[in-house]
Amino acid sequence: MNSRVLLRSSVSRRLLRPVADLIDQRIERQVRSALKRTTGAAAGGGDTERLTREVDRLRHRLLSFELLVGPHGRRNSRILVGAPLERLYGEVAALADDRDAAERNVAAAYRLLVALESLGVGRIAGGTMNICGKLATVPLLDPPNDDILEIGTLYGMFSAGLLRMMERDGRSPDLTIVDPFAGIQLQPGTGEAADPTGAPVDEHAVRTNLALAGAAGTAARIRRGYSEDPETRAAVSDRRYGVIVVDGDHSAGGVAQDLQWAEEIAAPGAVVVLDDYGDAQWPGIKEALDGHLKGETRFTYLGKAAHSAYLRAS
Repeated sequence: MNSRVLLRSSVSRRLLRPVADLIDQRIERQVRSALKRTTGAAAGGGDTERLTREVDRLRHRLLSFELLVGPHGRRNSRILVGAPLERLYGEVAALADDRDAAERNVAAAYRLLVALESLGVGRIAGGTMNICGKLATVPLLDPPNDDILEIGTLYGMFSAGLLRMMERDGRSPDLTIVDPFAGIQLQPGTGEAADPTGAPVDEHAVRTNLALAGAAGTAARIRRGYSEDPETRAAVSDRRYGVIVVDGDHSAGGVAQDLQWAEEIAAPGAVVVLDDYGDAQWPGIKEALDGHLKGETRFTYLGKAAHSAYLRAS
């Protein structure tokens, strides 16, 4: 199945059920189709054998498909569902004012997401629509320069994808990452469990994944530390960034601090992406941004795609 067909398919939400249920549904459709071809008479031995072979082939294809984009080895399935995909097209198009470009970039982002998680160490955190939305939208918002700051990176795989998407748009991205590299994903109110992929969250894994993005990934600057630490901020505040991705501490206080820092280091016209905005699991993010925008700020709220908010610096 090519990627264009996959992206435009009307696969139902039941694809997220266990594989056994999925196979049963496909078998039922195959049986109905076979019965229609028999002109109403009972199927003969030849038809039964042919149908059995078709079902076996379907089982093999489903197994491969599930292993590639199912939730195995990560928290989130990468199987697409029609309605959320159409909604994402509309949200990205509203931000970029270009429906064709939105569909093109979302399609490219999805292929890139699957490729990176297939080749890389660990995973990209978040739901499929949110990841594809961020990867697709940032280049379309035409940042004023190619300096990118990511606050919180997990395995660095999203950064690798963003570098590639920027390069697809003719840009020459220069990436800086700030992360504590604590061995696990840290968030207030969550347990300190190992990642479902089994890979440690460390700088080595990030470097491995960034290498998938080629020269820009290999050249990325990584600063180990928390974004609120004065020493960390001083080390990477040597430039004004055209893109700032805020995906670190998800508490209201942590997000508020990161937004205030972003005010200081965002280039005029910079794009600021606030991840997990509006996600019910992380209410502090919306609380922090809503409060920030009520005060004196350089940021204008552009809109939202999936669970990410987009801001423009004056």
